[in-house]
This record gives sequence, structure tokens and C-alpha cells, in this order.
Amino acid sequence: MSGRTPAEDEYGHTLNDVIALLEEARRAAARSINALMTATYWLVGRRIVELEQGGRERAAYGQEVLQRLSGDLTGRFGRGFGADNLELMRLFYLSYQRGEISESVIRKSGALAAEAKSESAIRDFGLQQLAERFPLSWTHYVRLMRRTRSAEERAFYETEVLRGGWSVRQLERQIGSQFYTRTLMSRNRPAMLENGAVARPGEAVSAEEAIKDPYVLEFLDLKDEYSESDLEEALIHRLEDFLLELGGDFTFVGRQRRSRIGEAR
Repeated sequence: MSGRTPAEDEYGHTLNDVIALLEEARRAAARSINALMTATYWLVGRRIVELEQGGRERAAYGQEVLQRLSGDLTGRFGRGFGADNLELMRLFYLSYQRGEISESVIRKSGALAAEAKSESAIRDFGLQQLAERFPLSWTHYVRLMRRTRSAEERAFYETEVLRGGWSVRQLERQIGSQFYTRTLMSRNRPAMLENGAVARPGEAVSAEEAIKDPYVLEFLDLKDEYSESDLEEALIHRLEDFLLELGGDFTFVGRQRRSRIGEAR
């Protein structure tokens, strides 16, 4: 016999439940940051594309402004807004500007179709609504844009990432192993897809690693050598509204609550 009392067993179950709840909340927080960041970058990319529209002269002007925009944004918001990154945001909008983004947001908003299909109506949607359209992390999208050679290949990997819950590490490995081409050539595609969904040791990404993603740190304007207090301040600033949206069963007590352990000496 273990000698554990019913009260100890009940406490053990409670502890395990609370640990699982906190781990899931951290994963949800990481997903929320990434979704909002990705939606923001899509909107930035759209604005850059709009600046370029109107003929060759306008496009050339837009490219010149890209450098100026990079300098102004870097001065205001810190890293993450170099010309190369702004070009990535531009490419992201061009790659994902297809109608399904607007249509999916429209359907979820409950807006009247006749009104919502207009560009002005789409602009009225909040970041949270647009973020629902982007289920992958910004790092996933960057890899898909940079490493794939066609829209078909990109769509294939995006589908498999969603279906199999691939981490960025797993996506990198599969692209590097030409998984798309091998699957097309395979005589048993279902088996290929099933085997491809299996992650290897070390490919899983924890919630802590997801939050420490360099793109996330840039979005939160944190240095690589960030302190715990800096990380807490940035995360709480971005996530207070998200946590409050969990409903009345959750209470946001405060940023810091002093706990007393043992007797003061």
C-alpha cells in the first residue's frame, strides 16, 4: 500500500488539473500573440502594396518609401521593421490576399454580405477577427514563403502543418527532405502523409519556446538578453484583453502579488 490518504490523492488530482490548465493557458497565450502579430503584419503588407499601386512611377516611389518607413518604424517600435522584414510583410499580403481571407472574416463577423464585401467594411474589422484567419505562427508563414517554390507547394505544406500540427522544426525538415515532391511521386500517398505527420524527438516546441521566438520578441520590442520583468511587462500588456475574454470564471488579479513564505526573520 502507498500509505496515501484520500485527501492526498484528491490534492494530487487537483495539482495535476491545475498544471494542465496553466500549460494550456500558456499555449493559448502564445497562439494569441502569434495570431495578432500575423494579422498585424498582413495589414502592414496591404498598406505597403496600396502605396505602390498606380503605375510604375508609383511603384518606384513605394520602394523608396520602404526604406524611409523602415527607419521611422525602427526608431518608434524597435527591431523587426527592417526593409527586408517589411518586404516580407508585403509578400505575405500578396501571397494571402485571396478572397478567402475577406470571406472568412465576413462570415464570422455576421455582417451583411452586400455591405461586408466592400473594402471599407473589411477595414472596420478588428485585429482579433482578422487574426482568426491565420492559424499558423508568423514563423511558419515566413518559412512557407521563403522555402517553397510554387503556390501549390506552399498550399500543400500549409495543409499538412494544420492537419498534423507540425512545429516549425518539423516543417523545416519536411521541406528540406522534399516531402512535397516525394509525396506526389509516391504510389501510396496516404501512407506517406501518415508517416510524415509523425514528429521526431526534439521537434516539439513548448509554450515557453514559442513565446521566445525571435519574431515574437521583436514584435514585443524585447532584446535578446531580456529580463524576466521585461518579458512579463510586455506579455501582460499584450494579453490582458485576451485573458479577460476568457470569461467571468477567470479573474485578473494584478501584475504582481506578493506571497509570504515562512516566517519573517
